[in-house]
Amino acid sequence: MVDRKTIEENSIALLDRLLATAKSGGAETADAVIFDSISLDVSYRLGELEDVQRSESGDVGLRVMMGRRQAMVSTTDTSAAALDELTDRCIAMARAAPEDPFCGLADQDLLEMSPGDLDLLDTTELDVKALTERAAEAEDAARAVSGVTNSEGGGAGWAMGTVALATSHGFRGAYSTSRHSVAASVIAGEGTAMERDYDHHSARHVGDLDDAAKIGRAAGEKAVRRLNPRKMPSTEVPVVFDPRVSGSFLGHLIGAISGAAVARGTSFLRDQLGQQIFASGIQIIDDPRAVRGLRSKPFDGEGVANPAATFVDDGILQNWIMDSTSARQLGLKSTGHAARGTGGPPSASATNLYMAPGALSRDDLIGEITDGLYVTEMIGFGVNGVTGDYSRGAGGFWIENGKLTFPVSELTIAGNLKDMFMKMLPADDLAFRYEVNAPTLRIENMMVAGT
Repeated sequence: MVDRKTIEENSIALLDRLLATAKSGGAETADAVIFDSISLDVSYRLGELEDVQRSESGDVGLRVMMGRRQAMVSTTDTSAAALDELTDRCIAMARAAPEDPFCGLADQDLLEMSPGDLDLLDTTELDVKALTERAAEAEDAARAVSGVTNSEGGGAGWAMGTVALATSHGFRGAYSTSRHSVAASVIAGEGTAMERDYDHHSARHVGDLDDAAKIGRAAGEKAVRRLNPRKMPSTEVPVVFDPRVSGSFLGHLIGAISGAAVARGTSFLRDQLGQQIFASGIQIIDDPRAVRGLRSKPFDGEGVANPAATFVDDGILQNWIMDSTSARQLGLKSTGHAARGTGGPPSASATNLYMAPGALSRDDLIGEITDGLYVTEMIGFGVNGVTGDYSRGAGGFWIENGKLTFPVSELTIAGNLKDMFMKMLPADDLAFRYEVNAPTLRIENMMVAGT
């Protein structure tokens, strides 16, 4: 296999040729991007190899701007003839496109001209045998848990990829990444009293990946703990969110502070910049340059420098999350959060987003509750980004006198994100395990609808 450094160099050379062709064809400004990847995944179920999937892909995207008009095209064919045709088509589309007063390349003074090494690439390539052994170990450990009766399987995989970006105003950059993963999903119980649960882990480097047997045992134990859930009457109680689900609130925040949503006036936080939106002490940070981070990158999708950004500090909203276009709409500067594919323009997206830990331990956070709900699973997406109204299905465990007691299911939790944000209290158990991370969170007095 060609090494990733060579792929990076070849990708930049191809983009240079593509941009030169676009400029000679009449493009005023342009940028181009390449995504190249390879992956191998296996699934193992009930003691047998079930599936092997291998994927190799390469995709090139070109964006051309003619004044305030822009167009984007993409292709998987990188032959000279195909790229010439792609360029001609893109220029013709840009000439016919409607004007967008905010489109254009990133401001040149914001570009990242010296990207560092974030240690995102592990060149270890695992074969089917090694991945099968890992998947089998995960499933075997899960099925060995007393009470587990069936399996949806164990899985393992690895992937490697390269991203390269070039712009007509001088940016050139490329980086390569890897990802290793392991997962297990099993069923406990019999007949109509079955419950399913899972566990998984991903890491940039195989040496950072959790032990497969640990993942399997956790999946089995979680499934068994959910057996014989009770239904609860509707009530208003404190609700605690396990770290497996607590990060979802950060996703709702990012949607609400997206520069594009704010510019359109479709965010429930559109007039809250500089205002208190969380309780005092809350910090929410996005760090695109975290070493070995699952969403790390040395520059954003427009080549802009991307230092860590604190979006909420001591509960106060500090900034919107913006790419260049949404920043221009708001009369501001890009925050270095542009993300892109090959078929559309850049848009703002978070990377390694997290909420800083609080002072209370998880046990103390729960221990103060006489009656409440501990949520380990949420269902559906009942969130209104314009009003902040929130309603989602939930399952987990009932809290009595500061302890988790019996499992519960078929509940709905409801509120408004403005109120929920202000009532959030984080524990001290932040762990960087997922792409978006938050500690255990408690929200006081949410409506829990049951039977």
